Amino acid sequence: MTKSSGKKKTAASASSSSVLEGEVTDVVRALLEEGRNGAALDVVRQLANVNGELATKLAKIEAEKKDLERKLARIDAFRRKNEGFSTAQLLLFLNELTGESANDDDAPSDDAALSEEMSEANEKLRAQSEIDAEAKSEPVTKTPARQPPLRKPLPAHLERVDNPIPVADAKRACPRCGKDRVCIGHDVTEVAELEPAKVIVRRDMREKLACDACDGELVRAPVGDKVVTGGRLGPRLVAELVVDKYSDGLPLHRQKERFARMGLELPVSTLADQVTWSTELLRPLWRAAIAEVLASKVMHLDATGLPVLDREVAGGKRLGSLWGYVGSGDVDVAAYLYMSTGSAKAQRPGEIGPADMLALRTGYTVADASNLFDSSFKRPDLIECGCNMHARRYFVKALDAGDTRAALPIAAYKKLYAIESEIAPLAPAVKLSARNERSRPVFEELGAWCRVYKPNEPPTSLLGAAIRYFTNYEIALGRFLEAGEVPPDNGAVERLHVRAALTRKNFLFAGSDAGGDRAAIAFTILSCCRLARVNAADYLADVMPRLARRVRLRDVPALLPARWHVSG
Repeated sequence: MTKSSGKKKTAASASSSSVLEGEVTDVVRALLEEGRNGAALDVVRQLANVNGELATKLAKIEAEKKDLERKLARIDAFRRKNEGFSTAQLLLFLNELTGESANDDDAPSDDAALSEEMSEANEKLRAQSEIDAEAKSEPVTKTPARQPPLRKPLPAHLERVDNPIPVADAKRACPRCGKDRVCIGHDVTEVAELEPAKVIVRRDMREKLACDACDGELVRAPVGDKVVTGGRLGPRLVAELVVDKYSDGLPLHRQKERFARMGLELPVSTLADQVTWSTELLRPLWRAAIAEVLASKVMHLDATGLPVLDREVAGGKRLGSLWGYVGSGDVDVAAYLYMSTGSAKAQRPGEIGPADMLALRTGYTVADASNLFDSSFKRPDLIECGCNMHARRYFVKALDAGDTRAALPIAAYKKLYAIESEIAPLAPAVKLSARNERSRPVFEELGAWCRVYKPNEPPTSLLGAAIRYFTNYEIALGRFLEAGEVPPDNGAVERLHVRAALTRKNFLFAGSDAGGDRAAIAFTILSCCRLARVNAADYLADVMPRLARRVRLRDVPALLPARWHVSG
């Protein structure tokens, strides 16, 4: 190595060391003063390269950070117990959407007008949803200091049973004078306890009267309450049997084991007979519920599946269906009808399907969009009302799949349902006025947004499907803006399906079509109890003996749970 090359290497090392250790400007200035312009230029170039690499890495980190935030938001969405999105989640998606719109360098120049139209639609819908104002108004949550949990008092309506706990005999005497201490009060602690259910034998002792004076005709007291004449199971036991099977999803063989633990051995066939007799006894109430649903101001309808055993089909099981109907008006009432097939198009003779029910119906009717109802809703006296819950669900699917544009319609629906929550207790006329003032602008802007996007969105995309659903049924979906009694969705009947789904999960199938009919009757009465907030076991234990004693047909509607709750 020559001396000059050694000097150059030493200088380069020094300059590199100086760059790392000193201020860049000082190093460059020193090199220029020494006349080493080339070395100064090398330092500047090295610095530019470092800055470029650093900027690239920072941009990559920022992109990865945003991508991680999006993934976390979507993971959180998949972990949701429902289809709801928080304001913070929606803002994350909306801000991402705004960023993509602003930095979309790949968009062709001839689409500038279209992009401007979409941006304007986005801004209008975002303004109507008021998502930004809502985010600002939300209080900043801080982690509170840990405090011991405050226990809520036990419900006041529960019976209080005193449990005296005396001081032990060895401690009753005063240690100072030796005399017995006197009671000056009690420290009372309330503890929730359970009295176990037990089976008793009710001995119906019917009084008999005779006349000693003339040896006349005997008279006896009436027979005690029973579900079936000559039966050996009381109405309360049978009521609990029906409620446990069709409301709590407890199959009969499990109930058999429970009764055995309480000392009563009953075969499953006996329990099945009791279900058969009790549901047959409730059939007049089932018919009355159907009549009231048809006559209600607003009717809802929707179906849920019910597998049925059938030896004649492959696998020994086919899919039947339970069609649920809810009537809203002066009182809320529900009715279920069983169909032996999963498709209403394959309806068997003698069955009452949705088309048959709609043929008997006039007025507002809430249903999910289906071609099953198209011919029925052509009648001018049958008014179709759409389900916004279903319309929103399509946008949720699109957002869960990564299309952030769907966040805008979801934010609009968030606003609509927030308004519905506020006005829920109001009278229909007041509710309609509030909807026209507050909800209509949001809904109309949502429709305008969909019409802007529809021509350029592939129908095969999830967002395209959501837009197509909304625009195809926009008139029916907006029917809640025409009448205060009409709800924005079909949730009234879908919430009742939860019990049917729970019991179906536990007992798996109905044993026959007759079992499907019995299930429809039981679900009808129990759903009416749920809507009327009536204890179903108390109701059945009181009503079934009345029906067993024969009730006039015109008196049956008065025994429905909503009216029994008032008069009973």
